[in-house]
Amino acid sequence: MRTTAIGDVKVLLPDLDPDDLDTTTDLDDGLTEALVEGAAWRGLHLEDVSIRSSLITGVDLSESTWEGGSLYGCEVTRTDFSGATLSGIAIERCAITGSRFTGTRFANVRLKDVLFDGCRLDYATLQRVTAAGSVAFIDCRLANGAWSSCRLPRIALRSCDLAGLELDSCQLDGADLRGSRLHGLTTPLDNLRGVTLGEDQLPDVTRLAVAAVNLTVRND
Repeated sequence: MRTTAIGDVKVLLPDLDPDDLDTTTDLDDGLTEALVEGAAWRGLHLEDVSIRSSLITGVDLSESTWEGGSLYGCEVTRTDFSGATLSGIAIERCAITGSRFTGTRFANVRLKDVLFDGCRLDYATLQRVTAAGSVAFIDCRLANGAWSSCRLPRIALRSCDLAGLELDSCQLDGADLRGSRLHGLTTPLDNLRGVTLGEDQLPDVTRLAVAAVNLTVRND
């Protein structure tokens, strides 16, 4: 295991050696200490499947459904989850890099020690997603998504594109949003209670405040 620090958030991540893993593309009974490269798993239906201590690269899981089970101690790189549904799964101690979650639906997902780095989550829907430990998004595109009833305290959202993201009944107390693009973010101000921002982001927050209290701003 290795520890990565993003601002004040420290994420415990796996440190896998491909030489110690067994090459496979068979997912029927889950995976443990496996190396998977380029597998075509589009549209699969997975139920209570667990993947542990595995390296997954260039896999197509688009339009798939994954209900229950877990992803633990894995490194996921350049993998396509676009249009997939992830429901009731736990993701823990995972580094997810350069992967695509466009239009992905997350429901009742539990995150702990998870890093999303350079991923696309545009148009993704997060419902009742919970951070049970350190979670960080770096250089991710989260534009035009919809997050509702999520509990994500103290997460890091650094240098991400949040344009057009809609937040509804989300708890982000202590979250670090510095460096992220907030222009076009749609949210009640209560959802931003206790977050950390950079000075350059204050104009966008001011626009949210003006809209929230229905102020009229005139120049004459």
